[in-house]
Amino acid sequence: MSTSVGVNVLRWGALATGVFYGLYNQVSISSRERLQAKQREWDHHESLIQQAKAEWAKTHPSEQPKPASSGAKADSQDPNADINVVLGIADEK
Repeated sequence: MSTSVGVNVLRWGALATGVFYGLYNQVSISSRERLQAKQREWDHHESLIQQAKAEWAKTHPSEQPKPASSGAKADSQDPNADINVVLGIADEK
């Protein structure tokens, strides 16, 4: 009689272990799929933003930032750099 009890305990234990592993695996797969879907959505939004920026740049060419034409240095690490050029402040003469 004790051997059948031990076999039943093993069977039920194996069944419970399988059920818990299946639930854990399903939750893991579902969360991975949700993360991948969010990443695809984010990538799509990012590509739309890049397309919109490119279209705006095509329609507004005069509003593009102009490089410093005065020959002033724009390197922020250079001790002789022009602070107005580094900060992007244009000279209005």
